[in-house]
Amino acid sequence: MFHRAIHQPKLLIPGLAGFYAWAPEVGYALVRVVIGYILFVHGWNKVDAGFAAEVAYFVKAGFALPTICAAAVIFLETVGAACVAVGLFTRFFAAALAVELGIMFIAVHAPRGFSASRGGYEYVLLLGIVMFAIALRGGGPYSVDRVIGKEL
Repeated sequence: MFHRAIHQPKLLIPGLAGFYAWAPEVGYALVRVVIGYILFVHGWNKVDAGFAAEVAYFVKAGFALPTICAAAVIFLETVGAACVAVGLFTRFFAAALAVELGIMFIAVHAPRGFSASRGGYEYVLLLGIVMFAIALRGGGPYSVDRVIGKEL
């Protein structure tokens, strides 16, 4: 297989090399924590509204097995999102949330167009793609997964 050397651009301020070596891992951890928090709050709003309200949503949207769907979504968007935020079982929960968001993208939001203000898919697409990227990368160096030395 042909292998090309990938050349990195030279820094205009070479003294920033240490910062740039450190910053991406911290930035990744911030993205993981914030996206987990956002989805946790989203899920907690469903808990606060009540399980029956979430079941009713899935009934109205025409989902099969609306009770199971409601339970799965509430679990993933609370427990799963909290685990992503702290980096515990990160790959598993990020992948599960990416699948959930993909289903919601296709079944609910895509027919409404792009704009989130009209119930469209822009927000769900962003969350889903970020969760997919987290599933591929895992918890990273600042995660419970790293502390315990295990990943799913």
